[in-house]
Amino acid sequence: MSAAADPAGPPAQGTTGGQVRVAIVVAVVLSAVLEVLDSTIVNVAIPHIKAAFGATNVQITWVLTSYIVAAVVVMPLTGLLARRLGRRRLLLTAVGGFALMSAACGLATSLEGMVVFRMGQGLFGAFLIPLSQAILFDAFPKEKRGQAMALFGLGVVVAPVLGPTLGALLTEYFSWRMVFFVNLPVAGLALSVLAAQLPHDEGQPAPIDWPGLILMAAAIGALQFTLDQGAERDWFESPLVQASVAASAWAAFAFLLLRFDHPAPVIDLSLFKDRNFALANVVMAGFAVAMFGGIAILPLFVQGLIGYPVMLAGYLFIPRGLAAGFSMVITGSVLSRRFDPRLLATVGLALTAAGNWLTGRLTLEVGFWDLALPGVVAGLGMGLVFVPMSTMAFDSISRERQTEASGLYGVTRQLGSSIGIAVVGALLTHATGVATARLGENVTPYSEAARAYLQPLGLSPESAQGAAMIEQVLATQASLQGFLFVFDLLAIQSIALVPLLWLMHRPKAAGGEGPAVH
Repeated sequence: MSAAADPAGPPAQGTTGGQVRVAIVVAVVLSAVLEVLDSTIVNVAIPHIKAAFGATNVQITWVLTSYIVAAVVVMPLTGLLARRLGRRRLLLTAVGGFALMSAACGLATSLEGMVVFRMGQGLFGAFLIPLSQAILFDAFPKEKRGQAMALFGLGVVVAPVLGPTLGALLTEYFSWRMVFFVNLPVAGLALSVLAAQLPHDEGQPAPIDWPGLILMAAAIGALQFTLDQGAERDWFESPLVQASVAASAWAAFAFLLLRFDHPAPVIDLSLFKDRNFALANVVMAGFAVAMFGGIAILPLFVQGLIGYPVMLAGYLFIPRGLAAGFSMVITGSVLSRRFDPRLLATVGLALTAAGNWLTGRLTLEVGFWDLALPGVVAGLGMGLVFVPMSTMAFDSISRERQTEASGLYGVTRQLGSSIGIAVVGALLTHATGVATARLGENVTPYSEAARAYLQPLGLSPESAQGAAMIEQVLATQASLQGFLFVFDLLAIQSIALVPLLWLMHRPKAAGGEGPAVH
């Protein structure tokens, strides 16, 4: 098939023997790393950026929100733009644009400039993951897609886990600006290899459904804005959040009602007619809630309650990242060729649940490895979920539609992560409030428990110092119970996803049969 006949672009394979071009594989994985690493590495630097620009708590959240909203809005357009521009041109533009915006962020002299440049990062970075995934699928024959997803997962899943650690190191020993400049050598290497090795392909004229594009962008952008800003603005107590929810719901309804049967849709929703692809999106979104929701509150747990410094809290993610990387490699190179991917994903979700359950058993008297071990267990589960789910999701998707399918799959994963962070934050606040009320009913200045606790310290509940100490203890215990409750819920939620796996067809590469979606 010629490049002109195939707007998705030619396979990224060698010209003889079907050998995979290792250089292209490395380059596209590095391209994916650029986007996912930047989504977490900046979090650690936020306090320093806030101090540098004299920003308020509400203002500084836009450094994160502008990036995520821009990326989520643009990501579904990957397939459309790849058809119009060609996959090679779009990927080179995305990597180069991301590097340029990263340099601009590192040189920013105002908060307003930083927000604009972060939005630019999101716009260019949105294409990196779906294009990288689609190119890797082309680079590997179908029976070796587990290996492709293992390599892809090393970047997409392990990089954001290790992002906080790298961000802490760069911020502590250099400057917050280095969390942006560190992207430049990675982007430079990826860009030079891709420019030299990625096959040329020609884009084709493709109509754009502008009303559909506007409605889709409004629906996804408003939803992401709600998830990012809801907790900061006290959710539905804020008129802005209320308006955002209403705008998202209206735009989504109008998009589905008016544009679903459009002859040239901005995104091809008929992809969800494929059972494996539809169910894989649901499972991946749920997995992102369980995994990244827990990761988001773990630093609050170890720094706020246990008193870990920032650097030690960052080191806590290293064992999890190493376990996830090991799991990715073993699953992709060995296990995926020997076992039903549904079974592997089941074990992965069970390990994810076990990691959260173990975290839910912790106390305030814990050491480093007491905290790291649950992360190692959950990290092992990451590879066992990510690799099989990606393989099953795209098993019946024809090559011409894989770029667009990758864009939709990426949006699902991102929204699942955002929903997880928002829901976990809300649940933590609620559970802590309930625990505070319950403990407060049983501990008063006149209770024997309070008096017995303070007596060895030479204090009484009636004194101001004694009352303040009791209040502090109650707050700490209530917060601990809130964290443990949330981790237990995440464990249950992980197990609840297992039945969905067994509604999926076993991939043809694993011996199953299934219709191809053309």
